[in-house]
Amino acid sequence: MNISVLTPDRTIFTGNITNVVLPGVEGSFQLLDNHAPLVSALSGGKVTLQTTDKGEYRFYDEEAKAMSEVATSSRFMTFTIDRGFVEVLNNEVNLLVQGARNLR
Repeated sequence: MNISVLTPDRTIFTGNITNVVLPGVEGSFQLLDNHAPLVSALSGGKVTLQTTDKGEYRFYDEEAKAMSEVATSSRFMTFTIDRGFVEVLNNEVNLLVQGARNLR
């Protein structure tokens, strides 16, 4: 599935993933391929995603202050958010967040 992680001022991640774990307002939950359509509020907490075996993705590099393109298979990436929303439709995940930091 494809994911885009967006903040009010920039895109911080785009690419193909196998799963993502999100901090829902009533507890953490996981999204996998072919998930049912969903819109949900997110609370502050940790977001963890895993890239696919093909591993091509783009992320915002804080040190370079620019988007970086990487090709690494099955990498886990974690960052924290203050709050946000997630929308899932047809294997497209849009994560709209505030306060995203520590992408690694």
